[in-house]
Amino acid sequence: MIALVHEKYNRLSWMMDEKLKRHWAACEALALGRGGISAVSQETGLSRNTIRKGIREIREEMPRLVGEIRPVRQPGGGRYRLSQTDESLERDLEELLEASSRGDPMCPLLWTCKSTRKLAKELQHKGHQVSHMTVDRMLQDMDYSLQANRKMLEGKQHPDRDEQFQFIARKVRRFQHRGQPVASVDAKKKELIGKFKNSGREWRKKGDPELVDIHDFRDKKLGSAIPYGLYDMTRNEGWVDVGVDHNTAEFAVSTIRRWWCRMGCRVYPDAEELLITADAGGSNGYRLRLWKLCLQRLADESGLSITVCHFPPGTSKWNKIEHRMFSHITENWRGRPLVSRAVVINLIGHTATPEGLHIHAELDEGHYENGIKVSDAEFATINLKKDKFHGDWNYMIRPH
Repeated sequence: MIALVHEKYNRLSWMMDEKLKRHWAACEALALGRGGISAVSQETGLSRNTIRKGIREIREEMPRLVGEIRPVRQPGGGRYRLSQTDESLERDLEELLEASSRGDPMCPLLWTCKSTRKLAKELQHKGHQVSHMTVDRMLQDMDYSLQANRKMLEGKQHPDRDEQFQFIARKVRRFQHRGQPVASVDAKKKELIGKFKNSGREWRKKGDPELVDIHDFRDKKLGSAIPYGLYDMTRNEGWVDVGVDHNTAEFAVSTIRRWWCRMGCRVYPDAEELLITADAGGSNGYRLRLWKLCLQRLADESGLSITVCHFPPGTSKWNKIEHRMFSHITENWRGRPLVSRAVVINLIGHTATPEGLHIHAELDEGHYENGIKVSDAEFATINLKKDKFHGDWNYMIRPH
């Protein structure tokens, strides 16, 4: 496309004056879209300012000039649109679209892409003489457009959802005001280690993409990586343990313990309490007895009173760690195969933002057994104090 701009300019430039040249270049730049000004400038030799001036002139003069141009065709001349001559065409098109959008099992388009060519073919089967270009124009006239799925539905919402959000916000402010640490914790999606495709794109030489395996079969030697993270909401710092075994409550609390022993106790030397915000499920779920028992052990070891606030079910995306830390990790390794554990650690540890986020990452090769049951007697040893408001979501575990 850009090469054609150069060829057209060479053939037309000798017959155009300066004004017409910049107007022609402006039209080509607008047609190319983003980066069009730079591309046209490079191919024609005209400066960017000249092309921008042409764009301004076109936008300013077009409304006035359009009013002065007289149409060549007489009013009412030309061929009528099919939607006017074929009375049932628009109705049949709407039925095809509505049936597939409602999920009608008898609709022939249910399991196919609703492209304009397929829609035109179905309309032709119904006796309409219509092309895919006409279908495209009709869809635009009917206010249809190509749209992707959007993740917005959170399922059934708990009646105390908003009140719990406000409760967590108040707790965080109180802890920060007293200089006590506040941490957001969660496990990131498990990642396969090896030459597997990683979503996203990265700059490389044209025609030289990085080759990866066709099938995403787990490598028995390399296994998978389980990143469990902790985000310090006050200091904008993160800690990630990359496990290689199972994502259990023991693994989750082990990450918190390593953060406190290696980093937290140094930056909060006078801390007496720790506030943790977590999801409602997973290895740190509010119903998980092992999670609370492991936190009791951590409280006894550190001497900290640990307060936990869980987000209501189905609202994990509001946890700070998701959009303050995990999203930046995903962006940092986009389009890069995670070929080894060292690569995973390196990419996480080098994630940073202009706002000053820094993350420390370590490999945790420990074994964490699945399916550990906590008996009633063991659970009774937990020094647990439930809050008056939703004690199942909000509670404190004090050291013995």
